Amino acid sequence: MALARALATNPRLLLLDEPLAALDVRTRSDVRRDLRGLLAGYPGMRLLVTHDPVDAYALADRVVVLEEGRVAQSGTLAEVTMHPRSRYVADLVGLNLLRGEMDGGVLVLDSGAMVVAADSDVAGSTLVTFRPQAVSLHRQQPEGSQRNAWRLVVIDVDRRLDRCRVRLDGGVPLVAEVTLAALDSLGIESGDEVWAAVKATEVTAYPA
Repeated sequence: MALARALATNPRLLLLDEPLAALDVRTRSDVRRDLRGLLAGYPGMRLLVTHDPVDAYALADRVVVLEEGRVAQSGTLAEVTMHPRSRYVADLVGLNLLRGEMDGGVLVLDSGAMVVAADSDVAGSTLVTFRPQAVSLHRQQPEGSQRNAWRLVVIDVDRRLDRCRVRLDGGVPLVAEVTLAALDSLGIESGDEVWAAVKATEVTAYPA
């Protein structure tokens, strides 16, 4: 393989298969920056294979997402990150994704739960997204301007440095991302029932 690479001095296609996977965090950042500069000046086709969304954000012009051996979605990075078409793609780009029937700015899920999206003129079969960071958690039903609030069950709590991802199930399955301080103040553990709330202005709707 090394001999083949040495002989291919001017390839028309450059394939990079997980080029940063074996590097530590700091080195990966430095190499990613250098690689971005080198790829920008490469005259041929460039194909990058990665499981890391950060690499895709930094190095790709267009992306093709494979799910179970099939193309789940393709397009520009902006198209894929703003409008994921499946739960798998949404997980990759860090969004909650729900599917249902939209009428008058209200999405009705198969479970019967409803999600309100502000200023949405989409109707019929619809997808909505919102960021995990836009989800607030409460022990009691929240009051105020948040038009979306659902009573859900905590199925997983994943602590990550100063943040925590809380996976919830029920009528509206979703992921919330909160600070460790917020988590500790609520005393949330797997199996607990909590209220999850999202402002309607945080919800993006588009045709399914």
